[in-house]
Amino acid sequence: MFTGIIEALGQISDMQSRGTDYRITISTGKLDMSDVKIGDSIATNGVCLTAVELGEHHYVADVSIETIKRSGFAHYKKGQAVNLEKAMAATSRFGGHIVSGHVDGVGEVKSITDLGQTWEVWVKAPDSLAKYLAEKGSVTVDGVSLTVNAVNGAEFRLTLVPHTLKETIIQHYKSGTQVNLEVDVIARYLERLMLGDKAAQPNESNDISLAVLAENGYLK
Repeated sequence: MFTGIIEALGQISDMQSRGTDYRITISTGKLDMSDVKIGDSIATNGVCLTAVELGEHHYVADVSIETIKRSGFAHYKKGQAVNLEKAMAATSRFGGHIVSGHVDGVGEVKSITDLGQTWEVWVKAPDSLAKYLAEKGSVTVDGVSLTVNAVNGAEFRLTLVPHTLKETIIQHYKSGTQVNLEVDVIARYLERLMLGDKAAQPNESNDISLAVLAENGYLK
């Protein structure tokens, strides 16, 4: 479990193909690795990865074909800058929102407006994720917990303050940048719960329809 509060900027220092998977080495920059053990999770651009080898300033992780298909790892290369966050401890302060490290899809930066101290950024999410985006709700972008300030269809607006720009890879964004997106986990589970017994039916009937909303008292 993560909070979306980035602890350090890292970099992919090695990336080896292993059939359909990858084994990657991440240089961890200023990330404190003293309490990290083999098997611990580190969010890497919002993707929960398991450390299989450790060094003082790096870790090695395996990236599965599932992760490659669902995230920006499909086009990452050696030298790629990444946001890093260690899994939170039970005693940690919850500074962002509940982040699982399970990326839902890849979005695209559509525009960036420099407002002086802040940036206004519009991101286009996959159409399938539009229903999970709500004004003043939370979204995770490349592992960063952010507030959605406006929604227009599958596009949403973010306002980035100087600290976020300085401490994350968002400072390198430009129009067309591909970003990992994780929607709010509560919205995902709520959608599934509303299906009730219909959740056991094949996937093609697992969409929330007007009939399902009416049956559950949400429509009159």
